[in-house]
Amino acid sequence: MRLRAVIAAALLISAAPPVLSQPQPIAQRIELCYVCHGRNGHSQTPLTPSLGGQPSFYVVAQLFLFRDARRGNAPQGMTDAAKGLTNDDLRAFGEYIARLPPPPAGSGVPDAARAARGAALAEQHHCGACHNPDYSGRENMARLANQREDYLLKSLRDYKSGVRLPYSRGMEEVLVSLKDEELADLAHYLAYWPARRP
Repeated sequence: MRLRAVIAAALLISAAPPVLSQPQPIAQRIELCYVCHGRNGHSQTPLTPSLGGQPSFYVVAQLFLFRDARRGNAPQGMTDAAKGLTNDDLRAFGEYIARLPPPPAGSGVPDAARAARGAALAEQHHCGACHNPDYSGRENMARLANQREDYLLKSLRDYKSGVRLPYSRGMEEVLVSLKDEELADLAHYLAYWPARRP
């Protein structure tokens, strides 16, 4: 399925109000997500993204891809967890996750030189045009601000290598010219947004 078709399917799924197919409340069902993605969606697990504050539509689209085994680099656990979800479930999870608090800036002390290089790259390649100037994400563009640095770097590498397909050519066009150390600087900068901005 082409990614435009995924976006169209996610739009249709997102259009209707959620009606949970299972009697268990969403607040209880999300507990399973917290095992890997952390309490309130703030991941403490290496290479596992924080979910808190992700745009609802983005969550729906990702769960749709996991459910239908169409996400190129999907961990098997995510594909298994999403397999039985209905469209109503996808909407309910999307809305719930969007209301979770966004993750705080990365712990520890950022490297000022790397953060400055990452900031320059983000500005040069207009990352804020799609992901919002504060990197909060919108529609089918992920929230990048304060995401786990290791996960950001893995995602950037996966997009560049083609393991993970972007929704549009914008990501592909930006990443094709970037060296690995530049991807690392970009991930470092975004992981500490905005409290540690240079």
